[in-house]
Amino acid sequence: MGQRAMRTLKTLAALGAVLAAATSCGDVVRNGRAPVQLVINSIQAAPGGGHGANQFVGFLLSDVLVLLTSPAPCTADNPCPTIYDDSGQAQLTIVPKDLGSGSTPIAPSQSNAVTITRVHIKYTRADGRNVQGVDVPYEFDAAATATVNSATTAVPIVFELVRHAAKEEPPLMQLETSPSIINTIAEITFYGTDLVGNAVQATGTIQVNFGNFGDS
Repeated sequence: MGQRAMRTLKTLAALGAVLAAATSCGDVVRNGRAPVQLVINSIQAAPGGGHGANQFVGFLLSDVLVLLTSPAPCTADNPCPTIYDDSGQAQLTIVPKDLGSGSTPIAPSQSNAVTITRVHIKYTRADGRNVQGVDVPYEFDAAATATVNSATTAVPIVFELVRHAAKEEPPLMQLETSPSIINTIAEITFYGTDLVGNAVQATGTIQVNFGNFGDS
């Protein structure tokens, strides 16, 4: 094979590598095209039943089993074991990547509005024991929709933070008959697009402790 042919093959190989790299980075580049950033101002959570039901606070005591004493046929002598899912709530805003100057700040326009379409929840433990279905519940996607169009007025979005099914699977189902507590950090990622289709996302965290807590 001549030197010219060898040079041609090397050139084609180099071009192929560049194209492959560009393709793999496409999502990252597209996400960077949005002129605004999604900001998570706060995340709160509320148990679906039991003590503190539907009251949003800065961390979650997720009760794996609630013993209902009412209404009938549930009584104090014969309570009804019940499983609830738990909810999360976030306050979201958007800010321009180009903030402008102090005298002439840039505010997001209506075309910069971001519509949230999906929420992803993943649980981790500080001790590094993170096998899903063994040490922590499985991660999952939740459906949620909200449009965020302001840098000053936060938009609330409510989503499912702990599924019913998670409390019927290991490792949470074992907590029904155990005094143990599983302490986790829920990593919550919001995915959306602006009005021209640019991908936008942001991630926040909240403490979630799983156990069979006392009912009141």
